[in-house]
Amino acid sequence: MKWDKKDSGNFEDRRGLSGGGKALIGGGAIGIIILLLNMFGGETGQTIGNILQQTQGAQQTEQTDGTKTRELSEEEKQLGDFSEACFVYNNETWQKVFQENGMQYEEPGMVLFDDGVNTACGSATSAAGPFYCPGDRKVYMDLRFFEELKTRFGAEGGDFAIAYVIAHEMGHHLQTLLGTSSKVRQLQQGKSEADANKLSVCQELQADFYAGVWAHYNKNLLEAGDIEEALSAANAVGDDAIQSKMQGHVVPDSFTHGTSEQRMEWFMKGYKTGDIKQGDTFSALLN
Repeated sequence: MKWDKKDSGNFEDRRGLSGGGKALIGGGAIGIIILLLNMFGGETGQTIGNILQQTQGAQQTEQTDGTKTRELSEEEKQLGDFSEACFVYNNETWQKVFQENGMQYEEPGMVLFDDGVNTACGSATSAAGPFYCPGDRKVYMDLRFFEELKTRFGAEGGDFAIAYVIAHEMGHHLQTLLGTSSKVRQLQQGKSEADANKLSVCQELQADFYAGVWAHYNKNLLEAGDIEEALSAANAVGDDAIQSKMQGHVVPDSFTHGTSEQRMEWFMKGYKTGDIKQGDTFSALLN
């Protein structure tokens, strides 16, 4: 992906600082499984973090002084600059799209962290994967997640995989601004777990669609293979792909993010149409 260094007053890089949140010492298979079952689109890492704390029985440390504990490598600094540029490109795009549709866009925040972080949605660990917290309207990411995605689960990697994930999480911010997230939460009340999960799938696939719309508006930044990198990441994190790999079989009623095919399909629909109005995943999948 072509990109230039961009600066945003709403971007924070907390990597290498103490006080980011509760950091789990250990990890292991349980953390990896929960990470994969919840990656790309949980609106809060609180529940996931709590599960990890309960199941792993790991010791925790919490530092709150915010002092520097290590220097970032040059590669880490570049990845941070790239993430900030993608964040700015997303905000520029959605400012334009909202204006074209007579709506007011409000920028979210974005935070890079190591190990753990405190948010308005609670404390989360890296095992939560990238997530968006509607409580403080911020995207949270530990960039080391992408190495796991590539080495353990076969995604191609590449910088556009990161761009896709950022755009997906920004999609959840759009859903907050548009009232979609609150409506989904209301509809889920009183529903069976299977029916509530179907609504979650629709919400996650719509975020994938918005990521595709963002890519459509930024074709001038794309290089050969970028879309394939995004599709490879989307394929790797489909509920069916994850469940098949981790437990040997799939349980469709437990899906919360959509199948690999669905995730790729809705990303590509957004990319091809570039029309935010074409992303009604709820009508398409529930009727």
